[in-house]
Amino acid sequence: MRLQRMIGFFRRYLTVLIRLVPFALAALLDRRRFLIAGPPRSRSEEHHRRRAERMTAAMLDLGPAFIKVGQVLSTRPDVVPPIYAAEFSTLQDEVPEDAGGDPQRVVEAELGDDIDLSTLEPVAGGSLAFVYTAVVAGEHVALKVRRPGIKPMIERDLRVVRALVPLIGAFVDERQRHSLRNVADDFEEIILDELDFEREAEMMIEIGANVDDDRVVVPVVHEEYTSERLLAMEYVAGVRITDAESLADLGVEPAEMATLIATTYLKMGLVDGVFHADPHPGNLAVDDDRRLVIYDFGMSQRLTPAVQAEIVTLYRALVRRDVDELINTLIALDVLDPSVDRTEVRAVLTLVIETLEGHPHVTWRLIVTELTQMLHDFPFRIPPNVMLLIRVGTVAEGVCRSLDPEFDFLAVTRTFLVDHGFIERELRAVIEELRGDLGPSVPALVRAPTRFDRVFGQLERGELVVRTAPLEQAGDRRATGDAVVAGSLFVAASILSLHEQPIGAIAAVVGVWFLIRYLRRSGRGRT
Repeated sequence: MRLQRMIGFFRRYLTVLIRLVPFALAALLDRRRFLIAGPPRSRSEEHHRRRAERMTAAMLDLGPAFIKVGQVLSTRPDVVPPIYAAEFSTLQDEVPEDAGGDPQRVVEAELGDDIDLSTLEPVAGGSLAFVYTAVVAGEHVALKVRRPGIKPMIERDLRVVRALVPLIGAFVDERQRHSLRNVADDFEEIILDELDFEREAEMMIEIGANVDDDRVVVPVVHEEYTSERLLAMEYVAGVRITDAESLADLGVEPAEMATLIATTYLKMGLVDGVFHADPHPGNLAVDDDRRLVIYDFGMSQRLTPAVQAEIVTLYRALVRRDVDELINTLIALDVLDPSVDRTEVRAVLTLVIETLEGHPHVTWRLIVTELTQMLHDFPFRIPPNVMLLIRVGTVAEGVCRSLDPEFDFLAVTRTFLVDHGFIERELRAVIEELRGDLGPSVPALVRAPTRFDRVFGQLERGELVVRTAPLEQAGDRRATGDAVVAGSLFVAASILSLHEQPIGAIAAVVGVWFLIRYLRRSGRGRT
C-alpha cells in the first residue's frame, strides 16, 4: 500500500511538472533572453493574457486541488502579476464534472433511511463537492456532498505542491521565495478547512446568527444530518445575482442590491469578525422576496479582535488617505516588515494615493493593484487573513459593479464607517484624550478670568508694576490688553467646546476679533 502511494505520488508529480514546466521556462526567458544570461524580453499585455489563459486551462485539467491553487493565487498580487490574478479568478465557476466518484454513495451512507432517494436532484457542482436537493425526513432540504475519494487526491496533491515549492523557489529571489512558502501554507489550510463540512456548518451557524438584516438570508443548518462529508441545510431557492433579466422581473433595484452586498460583507469583517470569504456570483442569489441569499461557507474565516481593529483602521486610512496611519496599519498586520524604511514607503504610498486620485473611479481592485505594484521592492507579504479579505473585496466588488457599473466602493465604505460609529468613535477617543490632558489644568483655567480681572484692576490703580521694555504710545498698552483678552477667550473656547451649546464657538469668534484689533494696533505702533 505504501509503495502504491509512492508510485502514485511520483506519477502525479511528473504529470504536474510536464504541464507547468513550460510556463516556468517562459517566465525565466522573460527575465533573461538566453535563460541564464541576457536582457529581459519585452512582452505585450496581450501575450501575458494569452499565457494566463493557458495556465488557467492547465490548472483546470489538473483537477480540484490546482483549481484551488489558482483561486488562492488570484488573491496574491505579491506573487503573481495582476493580469494573471484576474484570469485565475475565473476558476471560481469552471469545474470538471468527472473529478471524484458518485456522490450519491455518500448520501446513502450518511442518511440511510431518512432520505427518499427518488427525490434527489442535482443543483450545482464545485471543485470539492456537489449540491443536491432532496426530501429528508419529510422536509425539502439542500445537501452539500463531498466528492467521494476527493480527500486522498487532495492530500496527494498537497504533497506535490509542497515538493514543487523548493524547485520553483530556486528560480526566484528571497522575497518571492518567502511568499511562495506562505502561499503553500495558506493553500493547505484553506483547502483542508473546505473539506471539513462540520467546520463549515459551525461557521454558517455563527454568521447566520450575526445577520440582523431581514434582507439577507443564510440558510439554516440541519445539524442532526450533518457530518464531516455531508452538510444538510434549509433549501432556499433564488435567481443568480448576475441574472439581470430575472432580477428586473423581481423588481430588484441593482444599485440598492450592490450596496446591500457591500455593507453585508463590511459588517461581517469589521463588526462581526467572522466572514464568508467566497462571494463569487455562483454563491450569491436573490429569492422571490428580493432578499440576498448567501451559499457555500466552506471558505470562511474568523478574525482575532486585534486583527479586526487593524482592518478597521486600514479602511479608515484608505478612506481618509492618511499615509502615516496606512503605514502603521500595514506594519501591524505584518504586511510590511517593521524594519522597512518608513520615509521611502511614505513617498511610495503618497504617490499611490496621488495616482488613485487621478482615476475617475477608484475600485478596491485598483487600490490593491497599485499598492502591491508600488510596494513590490519592499519586504512585504500578505498574511492569510488579509489575503482572504482581499479576495472578499475584489470578488464582491466585481459582483457589485456588474450590478451597478457606477458602484463606488470608497463611498459605500465611508458611509458604513460613519453609520457604524467607527469614525465617530475615533473622534470621541481624541476628545477623551484631550479631556484627560486638560483635566488637571481645568481648575486653574476656570479661575483665570477672575485673576485676569483682578490683575487688570491692579494695573489701573497703579498697584502692580510690570518690568518690561517701555511702551512708547498709549496704543501699545491697549494692544497688549487686546492680546491678553484674546488669549483668555481662546483658552475659554477650548474648554467650552466640550459644552453642548455653541458657547465655545462664540468665545472663539470674539477672541479672533480681539486678535485682529491687537494686530492692527501693534502694526500702527511700529510705524
